[in-house]
Order: sequence, then structure tokens, then C-alpha cells
Amino acid sequence: MARRLPEPQQTPRAATIRDVAAQAGVSMATVSRVLTGNYPVAAATREKVLRTVEELDYVVNAHARALSGTRAKIISVLLSSINSPFFNRVVSGVEQQAAAEDLLVMIGTTQGDPEREVRLVEVLREQNVDAVVLVGGVVDAPEYRQRMARLAQLLDSAGSRLVLCGRPSPGENLPVTVVEYDNVGGAFAATSHLLSLGHRRILFLGGEAASTTTVDRYAGYSKALAAYGLDVDERLCLTGSSEVYYASDKLRERLAAGPPDFTAIVAWDDLTAAKALVALRKAGVAVPEDVSVVGFNDDAIAEDVTPALTTVSIPYNELGREAVRLALHRADPASARNQHITLGTHIVLRDSVRPLIPR
Repeated sequence: MARRLPEPQQTPRAATIRDVAAQAGVSMATVSRVLTGNYPVAAATREKVLRTVEELDYVVNAHARALSGTRAKIISVLLSSINSPFFNRVVSGVEQQAAAEDLLVMIGTTQGDPEREVRLVEVLREQNVDAVVLVGGVVDAPEYRQRMARLAQLLDSAGSRLVLCGRPSPGENLPVTVVEYDNVGGAFAATSHLLSLGHRRILFLGGEAASTTTVDRYAGYSKALAAYGLDVDERLCLTGSSEVYYASDKLRERLAAGPPDFTAIVAWDDLTAAKALVALRKAGVAVPEDVSVVGFNDDAIAEDVTPALTTVSIPYNELGREAVRLALHRADPASARNQHITLGTHIVLRDSVRPLIPR
């Protein structure tokens, strides 16, 4: 006897706005008004619609919402990597402000690829997100400025906003929000601190030479030397990559060639400074007795290493929060086309620096 195959199960049809309107006994326009909150609706009607939405498990269609011009209530953050403490702490600030604004945060990675960054922004524009936040330093070149100008106009045409966090502005009169922090001032303070303690041979260590972050920190370092009447000695500048192993390898090569020809190090960031501590210790160089070390960023590692690092503190949380707040609250869009603020940095004194004893 032939066995009868079971009937295929039908996937339940998703409820539509028409279904909600029919069951609630109202028009589709009324349902839309309740869900978007952009038009007053009687309390009893609103309660009835929301109850029906819950009963039918109705989900607002993202594409239909985009076509209607309704915002997605989402902030998207694009990072080159999710492994950086800097990125993670800025995103924490973004999430805090987004929660206060009743928004969701969506995080994506560009893997450092400018073309992937453009493609992701184009996709996010179609999703009608409220803002796209790009975090981290870049190589400031004409191509970068043209790309950012295009993305700013692209998002603005969709009612969204491009936010550059820790990046330079791509130009004047563009619909973009720029939230930076004072890299130059931070490096100036760190280097000046060493100079005030008698150090004159100060090594600048790490960072991709063309990156805006490195350029600004090197500018602060150079400015401090100039303030003390000193010229920059290019032999005391070891830049070329933001990878910590690049900087530590260069430092090890330097130490292998002979005793340090410097009395202090201004490291590009705290991870680089931590690697420098290891390289110095392996070379038999004591910190801070022989060489003082200053970091940058005030990451958690700055307190965990021995000796604890003197470093420059960045307002991570405020960067993220301001990025969201400024992007969302533009009372006068015409006067706020090009929002640009710079937050301050400050030096945190710990145990990795000592006054240089005159010889």
C-alpha cells in the first residue's frame, strides 16, 4: 500500500498594514499615523491600533518606511576594525546617546577599505538611517575629501547625516557633522611635560606617517620642541605604520645598535608605549630611571602595565555622544550644514616619567 506523503506546511503570511486596519476597524492612514507618531490620533484609537499590531505580530516594512520618508530610528557606526580600544570606547558613547534618543545602533566594519566604506554608506542610505558615523583617522588627501563630500551629499539628499568622528572636515559648506579631539594639543602637552623635566632627546614612536592622527600628534610634538628652542631631529622620529609590532621592531633595532640616544619616548598610542616598555626592559633599559615613556589615548592598558603610563586622555565618551547629539538636533539646517567641534584632551600623570638628572 502506497504511503501518503504529509502535506507541506504553509509558511504563515506576514500581517500587512491592511490587515491591521481591517481588524482594528480604522483606515490604513490611521494605522500609519499611530506607528509613525507624526500626526495626532485619539488615545482610544491609538490603543486599539497598537493592541491589534501586537495581536497580529505586525512588523513595519523597512522599504515601505523608506519610501514614505519615515526615519528608521537607527544610527549606524562604521569602523575600520572592532579590535581597537579607541573605536570601542567611542562606540560606547554613541550607544549611550542613542539610547537616550530612543534609537538603535548598528555597527559595521570597513576593514580599512575606502571603497567598502562607500558601498556600506550607499546601502545605509537606502535603509533611511538617521545618521552614519565614521570613526577614526584617515589619510587626508584630495581623494578622501572628494569621497566624503559625495557621501555627505548622498546622505543629505535622503534626509540622513554624515558624521565624521576623529576625522577632518572634507571642506566648507557641506552637510556634514565633524567631531574631533585635540591631538595637537595633547601631544604638545605630553612633550612639554617631558621638556619641563629636563628631557631634550625625545623619541617620537609609531603611527602611520600619512594618517591624520599621526600628523596631528607629530605636529604637537614638533610645536613643543620649537617652544623650547629646539629643532626636530628626524633621527628621533620612528613612524611608518600604526601596527604596534612595527614600532616595537624599530625600537628593538635601535636598541640593538647601541645604548639609547634619547632620554624619553612620546609614543603614538598606549599600545605602542606598552610594547616600548617591553623592548626597553629586554634591552636592559629601566623605565623611568633610564628612559621616560609617555603614551596617548589613556586606554585601560595604561594603568595595567608596569610602570603605569603617563599618557594623554581622550574624551571618548563625549566624542560618541556629541556625534549623535549634533547629528540629530539641527534646529536650523541651513546654519548647521557644516557642524564642526573640537573637544579637549589632557595629560594624566602616572609613574613612567621622571625628571632628568643633569650630568
